[in-house]
Amino acid sequence: MGTLAELDAAVAGCRACPRLVAWREQVAVAKRAAFTDDEYWAKPVPGFGAEDAALAVVGLAPSAHGANRTGRMFTGDPSGDFLFRVLHEVGLASRPESLGPGDGLVLRGTRLVSPVRCAPPANRPTPAERDTCRHWLADELALLRPTLRAVVVLGGFGWQALLPVLAAAGVPVPSPRPVFGHGAEVQLAGLRLFGCYHVSPRNVQTGRLTHSMVVDVVTAAASAAGLV
Repeated sequence: MGTLAELDAAVAGCRACPRLVAWREQVAVAKRAAFTDDEYWAKPVPGFGAEDAALAVVGLAPSAHGANRTGRMFTGDPSGDFLFRVLHEVGLASRPESLGPGDGLVLRGTRLVSPVRCAPPANRPTPAERDTCRHWLADELALLRPTLRAVVVLGGFGWQALLPVLAAAGVPVPSPRPVFGHGAEVQLAGLRLFGCYHVSPRNVQTGRLTHSMVVDVVTAAASAAGLV
C-alpha cells in the first residue's frame, strides 16, 4: 500500500472472514434499540488518527454497536468513551468524546489501530481470524514506521498479535517474547512498547482498571514518543 488512505480503503473492502462478515452485517440489521435510526457502517474499520503518528494505540477489535456502527475505531461504545477522555486529558485528542466521522475530532501525533478489523461475535475473534487479519496491521505499522516511536497495547490479545508482526517486520523481539502486563514496558529497536489492561467496561466496572492507571501509561508512552 502506498498511503494510509489507500490502505484504509482496502481495509474497508475486506471480506476474508465469512463468520465476521456475516456477524457485522447481521448486527447492522438487528440494531440495538438505542440506535434504531442509525445507518451502521457494517464493514471492517480502518485505523484512525495522524498519518505521521509517533504513538500508536493497539486495541482488540471493533465492537458490534460501536465502531461497527460509526465506522471509526474506538467510537460509539463505553470503551471508546473511556479511551478518548484519557487521550484528551493527556493532550492527544482535541476533544474528550468521539461521535463519528465529521465531528471535528483530531488526534495529535497518535493513531488508533486494531489487530482484527471486524466486530466479532461476543468480542472474541478466533486465532484464525486474527491471523487472517494480521497483514492489515503489518501494512499499517509499516507505513507508520518512519515516525512511530511508541505503542500502547490494550490487553493481552493485542500484545500477542503485535509481537509477531514486529518480528516479521525485522524488529528484534527478544526470545522468549516479553510477557504482557499492565505497566509492562519493552524497549525494542527505536520503538517502546507499553502494556495496559484493556479499557473494557468489565475491567473498569470491577476496578481492575482506573482512569488514572490509563492516564499514567498513556502519558509515559506519549513522553517516549516525544508528544508531551
